[in-house]
Amino acid sequence: MSRISKLYQFINKHIIIILIVLISVNSAFLYLYQREDVKEPDKPLYHFYFVGQNLVDPFWKEILRGVQDAATEYGVVVEHNAPRFNNHHEELRYLDIAITSRVDGIITHASTGAEVTSLINRGYAKGIPIVTIENDSKNSNRSAFVGTNSFVLGKEAAQLMIQATEGVANIAIIVSSNLELDTASQNLKLNGFLTTIKDFPEMKVSQVFTSQMGILSAEEITQSIINNHPDIDAIFTATVVDTLGTSQLIVDGNKIGDFTLIGYGDSENILRDISMGIIYGTVMSEPYEMGYESVKALINVKENNNVSTFIETGVKVITMENLHEYQQEND
Repeated sequence: MSRISKLYQFINKHIIIILIVLISVNSAFLYLYQREDVKEPDKPLYHFYFVGQNLVDPFWKEILRGVQDAATEYGVVVEHNAPRFNNHHEELRYLDIAITSRVDGIITHASTGAEVTSLINRGYAKGIPIVTIENDSKNSNRSAFVGTNSFVLGKEAAQLMIQATEGVANIAIIVSSNLELDTASQNLKLNGFLTTIKDFPEMKVSQVFTSQMGILSAEEITQSIINNHPDIDAIFTATVVDTLGTSQLIVDGNKIGDFTLIGYGDSENILRDISMGIIYGTVMSEPYEMGYESVKALINVKENNNVSTFIETGVKVITMENLHEYQQEND
């Protein structure tokens, strides 16, 4: 029998085995070829943790958007937790969880009190850099504070009041006693306002009121101003809640046009009241920039072991003149 015949018989006898071997070899080559074109997903550079003040306030939603955009750009992962509504104790619990988890860095709202200072110091002792945002914890070992110079906020509010009243006004100021606010920051805001109007002899602050119970208290204070202080024709409210309460009472009391109201914040109702001329204008921090810069600050600490202890994010001023442009930018 010829060699060709023997080879033919061998192939016929073992054809299934040969086909299996050829398919396996072909599949292996195809797999290796495809792997050259498939990149393994990049491992995140760092795992950070962001503790916000609440989940519902548009201000904090905008901060979160800045955090997320920076995280995407710089290739880091940021875990986010916050109370649904302002809750000091729940906020501290999330901060404690972040520290216990030994994440690479933490961004946190810092409510007033020794507890938050103690937690930040514990995180520092574990080698976790912590950046405070919006409110500061000056006496702690935080790496940096990202936010707005409160003195400048007050100054800009005063400039709005001067513009609205042409430098002639008898002013009431409403500040909050909310313990979750940074008292030092609120005082700086007030000082910025008072320092700016002192050069205008026909502008004076008749009284500084302190709200105690949120919107209801601001409404009660405004009603008291209407009833007992007929000489007051302008009001500056230093918080979102007090701005909303005061504007609502002005509407309910049919006092639109009787008061020049300068407020704080950019909630949907505040922007509506600006458009209707109930509120002349408001000032506020730049929330998106806060979120974005806080992520950059943590990366600088991790990579360079160096960051400015105060990162200024600027002041936003909203009036009827720029309202439409502002709304378009934030849609």
